Amino acid sequence: MAGRVTSIPMPVIMEAANGNSEALAAVVGHYQNYIRALAARPLKDEYGNEYLCVDEDMRLRLESKLIYSIITGFKVLPA
Repeated sequence: MAGRVTSIPMPVIMEAANGNSEALAAVVGHYQNYIRALAARPLKDEYGNEYLCVDEDMRLRLESKLIYSIITGFKVLPA
């Protein structure tokens, strides 16, 4: 379903915070659609038609910032 949001399992979050590359890839993959939506920019062709296209530079910057934030400043609070 389009409206259903799944959560990332806690062990994956803990491993990502510890720098595990597979866990980081899982977290980035979880947020991939959201990052692509944030990086979408309108583009006009020669006929004046407007399209949404993903700005790859912005997408890479957002993914890098997510990874940096997880590794450097992410703290898991006890439940």
